Amino acid sequence: MTKNPLPLILAAILLSGCTSFYQLVKISPSAKLMDISYTTDAPNSLYQFHYADTLNNAFLKELRTANNLEQLTAGQSELEKIKTILDWTSKQWSHNGSNTPTKSDALTILAEARQGKQFRCVEYGIVATAAHNSIGIPARTLGLKTRDVEKVRTGAGHVVSEIYSKELGKWIYIDPQFNIMPTLNGTPLTGVEFQKAIYNKDAGLVLVNKQGPLSKEDSACYIKWIGKYLFYFDILFDQKTLDSEKFMRINGMSKLTLVPAGHKEPRIFQRSSKINYSYYTNSLNDFYRKPELIKHPKHP
Repeated sequence: MTKNPLPLILAAILLSGCTSFYQLVKISPSAKLMDISYTTDAPNSLYQFHYADTLNNAFLKELRTANNLEQLTAGQSELEKIKTILDWTSKQWSHNGSNTPTKSDALTILAEARQGKQFRCVEYGIVATAAHNSIGIPARTLGLKTRDVEKVRTGAGHVVSEIYSKELGKWIYIDPQFNIMPTLNGTPLTGVEFQKAIYNKDAGLVLVNKQGPLSKEDSACYIKWIGKYLFYFDILFDQKTLDSEKFMRINGMSKLTLVPAGHKEPRIFQRSSKINYSYYTNSLNDFYRKPELIKHPKHP
């Protein structure tokens, strides 16, 4: 069993980045969890997701070779590889919720981290996603938002990754900032499944990483903190283009947001920023499709 300093890390974050220290009404998010559900409506053909062809993508090849990711994961099972990349990503820098890189791509983030810079949850998600894609495991950066995202002033969002397991035939939630993968009775969970397991207080919910299960103290600390963020989920349609100015869009929209059935579609982030870049769905079949890899031979 590994011992992580999660209580201290979370305390630092409360004072700096992804969430606020002050649990005040309309200032920071409510920690109250809800019993939420989604539909299983047929996928909307309008929504098309694009993933990079690993072997022919110059950027992913550079990321893979420059960081020895093939050697790092050599001889491992698919799940072991996911845990190894998760562990590796978490150790590249220490969290700082106020810093941003000069460019939001994995190579730039890693280069600046090696110069001593520290970054947000967003950058952990970007690097973990790209690193998995670089070794042929489809991945996507997953945005999380609280149910009161429109009303609070701060701390309404967090960013993680979801990785597609071909062996399990499902998406897997990982939090590369904290080096955590949630499992239920030994099976890795999606973000939606993780929320349900937390709400139901499932005894089989265990948080793991490469070193093994987290301690009960560290697990309880993370679960208490993350639960409120597992309400709205969003992903990019385009997982293969690295330049945000060139993202493939569908009628001007770059993202798809999964909204619990019967709840409103969020249009404002933290009272001030318009959410005018997303389509919305209540359907798990829209959001959790099997990824189809699309060849993309040139660096975007």
